[in-house]
Amino acid sequence: MGTDEGRREWARHWQHAELPGLDLLRAHYVRHTFPRHAHDGYVIAAVTGGIEEIGLPGTTLRAGPGSVVLINPEVPHTARAGVPEGWAYATLYPSRELITEVAAEIGTLRGTPGFTVDMVTDPHTSRVITEVHRAAEAGNALAADTLLRGAVARILTRHAGPLPARESRRAGTSDAERARIVLEDRMAEPPSLEQLATELGTSPFALLRAFRERYGMPPHTWLTDARVRRARRLLDAGTPPAEAAVVVGFTDQPHLNRHFTRIVGVPPGAYRRGRAAGGPVA
Repeated sequence: MGTDEGRREWARHWQHAELPGLDLLRAHYVRHTFPRHAHDGYVIAAVTGGIEEIGLPGTTLRAGPGSVVLINPEVPHTARAGVPEGWAYATLYPSRELITEVAAEIGTLRGTPGFTVDMVTDPHTSRVITEVHRAAEAGNALAADTLLRGAVARILTRHAGPLPARESRRAGTSDAERARIVLEDRMAEPPSLEQLATELGTSPFALLRAFRERYGMPPHTWLTDARVRRARRLLDAGTPPAEAAVVVGFTDQPHLNRHFTRIVGVPPGAYRRGRAAGGPVA
């Protein structure tokens, strides 16, 4: 690979119409960094080149080729290049329903499954994940679905247990959860930290500390992530990006574009085309 090609960034984020409950992302990032964010569903990422550096609560991972990164729903994390040439990866974003369905089929887990490790060195599963992408991009849904379920079953059998419930006994947890509800309800016009604390009968510093402890990020970072997540659902439903931006509380479409691209990895327009076409978007 030449120097120019090695530093070129590209990404494809899409859905296959015959693979419900699954998002696919294949990309090469060099300068792009993902700010702290979380997902509704699971993340299964096979690094195929370079090094990805993933910031998780309490640890930082460095994932290279042959590594598979496993992240449970609602776990805050960041990602960036760990080497100058960046990193390439093929990522699966299966929904909770899909993971639970596979877990029920293999019959080894009860309840909602959760990954018990953040990263494994497993070249075989890494290759299968890239093959899921290749099959889906070739329009071979039968092969893609077969490979997908095999990879997920292998991961769940080796690296999963019951998804742990969040600890809710710490002081301030209730305030943090109430604050989240307020921010969700008033996303387009949120209160300031001081106003929010006053409404909840606590202090700004105590609320900030409790919120960060509960959700892994401060309220303003969580709100940006929540706005992007809601914008994704609106785009999935066919809402134009400019309208979605206003509904979720961004000042305009460029404001949405900037945060959406940082968190999702592609601009809203490319994301929307990846749904409409039912196939990969360059």
